[in-house]
Amino acid sequence: MANQQIIYETAAGGEDLKGVLSTDIDEKGSINEKGVAFGATRSAEDEFGDEDGRAPTEEERHTLRLVAAHIPWTAFIICLVEFAERASYYGCSGLFNNFIQRPLPEGGNGAGATPKGSQLTPGALGLGLQAASGLTKCFQFLAYTIPILGGIIADTKWGKFKTICVGTFVGFVAHVVLVIAAIPSVIATGHAIAPFVISIIILAFATGFIKACIAPLIADQSPVKRQQIKTLPSGEKVIVDPGITIQSMLLVYYWSVNIGAFTQIATSYAEKLVGFWLAWLIPGIIYMIMPLCLWYVRHRLIFIPPQGSVVLDALKVIKTVFSGAGMKRLFARGADAKDNFWNVAKPSNLAQTGQLDVKGAAWYSWDDDFVDELRRTAQACKLFMWAPIFHLAAGGLDSIVNSMGGAMVTDGVPNDLFGNFNPLSLIVLIPIMNYGVYPFLRKHHINFSPVRRIVFGFLLATCGMIYGAILQWKVYESSPCGYNASDCDIGTTVSPLRIWLQVPLFVIPAAAEIFINITMYEVSYTRAPQRMKGLVFAIVLFMSAISAAITLIITPAFSDPNLIWPFVGVAGACFVSAILIYIFFRDMDDNEGEVVAIGTDRKIEGMDSGTTTFEDPEAARRKD
Repeated sequence: MANQQIIYETAAGGEDLKGVLSTDIDEKGSINEKGVAFGATRSAEDEFGDEDGRAPTEEERHTLRLVAAHIPWTAFIICLVEFAERASYYGCSGLFNNFIQRPLPEGGNGAGATPKGSQLTPGALGLGLQAASGLTKCFQFLAYTIPILGGIIADTKWGKFKTICVGTFVGFVAHVVLVIAAIPSVIATGHAIAPFVISIIILAFATGFIKACIAPLIADQSPVKRQQIKTLPSGEKVIVDPGITIQSMLLVYYWSVNIGAFTQIATSYAEKLVGFWLAWLIPGIIYMIMPLCLWYVRHRLIFIPPQGSVVLDALKVIKTVFSGAGMKRLFARGADAKDNFWNVAKPSNLAQTGQLDVKGAAWYSWDDDFVDELRRTAQACKLFMWAPIFHLAAGGLDSIVNSMGGAMVTDGVPNDLFGNFNPLSLIVLIPIMNYGVYPFLRKHHINFSPVRRIVFGFLLATCGMIYGAILQWKVYESSPCGYNASDCDIGTTVSPLRIWLQVPLFVIPAAAEIFINITMYEVSYTRAPQRMKGLVFAIVLFMSAISAAITLIITPAFSDPNLIWPFVGVAGACFVSAILIYIFFRDMDDNEGEVVAIGTDRKIEGMDSGTTTFEDPEAARRKD
């Protein structure tokens, strides 16, 4: 038997995100859904030597530079899965507006493609801008609401990996139905709307099951669970930090998301040159990478076993808190008042007041640390509640932008192609931030904390929306139809402005995503109870659903001549949000180390603590 050892150790992390614990397993370790550990090769001490690998002293924490650990190859394989899933999602959904809004182009091939050399835009159903906004936002709402269901199932029943596998199968069915809806004969007979709507509902369920689990599963693979000293080849001593490692892993995750989203370039040209059936077949082919990668990596991952009672425990804590503290204490000010609000649900306090006897001690199946974990999660959720405003600036007005592009000179370029400048910008900017800007700031001990990053992102989004309002005004002013530019049929039918002027509308929000979306992902992972990371991550995703719902509400205003004002309104909301977030959350990082360390030493059922000896399954197979 090939036995190996895993060392479980935890400690608070560094400046940005401290005390991160994804699972109590050392480098390249793996725990299956039943808690069996596989594949670890060495402890930190084995890798770094006698001096390296030890915990830093207090002085070293204040003087040494923080660095990320090497990302395990298994995390990159899961990032490849995410690439394929996002390629299918964006490659298809990016074309929904044209498919729904615009009719089949005159002189086209009947599959939605445009005549060669024309300024026409691909289309199929011809239902108009409001119908396109309504259906696409309904799809987005479902795609970012269903992850809550996926997160609950993953945390309580199936585990993250199985939930991803189920979602992968459901997504395959969605792609088949979507291609059927785009067959020219189906469009010509007027029956395309039914299979199209069915397909996007199925795709939303697949997205919900997969999206809630991918990023937490990647972060679970973190090879470092505590701060440790490492000496670089240059002789410099640094601190390998778990928080910085999670940040780096999630940046790679988001990079893979946008590599996948960039495939919309191929689908945009496919719809324009051939038709929608080919445009949606291409993402379906890329989608088949997912099951292959999942099969290959299935025995090589770290898995946190699902805990069937964790969501029920959380609901019990919330019920106990409100029963004992009431709504009045919820809005009380001051640190003591906030402590008292949550402390009423702690078993230690319940025992002192004799309340454990009311329902019996067995009903109170949580501990004091779990209450503190929920408290820190609730604080993070308050921060997440500002995300819908940002999402309005980073995609919420896509229907207006798409319509604006159709009213400009395209020079044969598909009007929905320009959405790819968002992922392209992120593909370029994320490595710069991950390997250039963030290490530079850490080297000079500049604490660009999560709250500061989020505030900066909102200010960038404000600039993007101001630019959008100005550009829409210029299109109106120069269109042959004036302030009815979206459906113009006079003269050239379009403004003389080139569609390339839309590029900043995608680049600026993309830059803001790095500071808002990725940071919120980090906060959701590091502040969530270890047994509820899928659900809490899904709550962050749900903020996009709220944004989609807001867009649905204001959709009636998305028509000429009022398309300037959505940009103005969102710009003002983003600017006010930046100010209020700084005012109310600027102290959130002060006690980050102590807060996120709560509960990291709790034993998870199905996972051993201490030093665990296990058998490497591949070595066992070789022996057999």
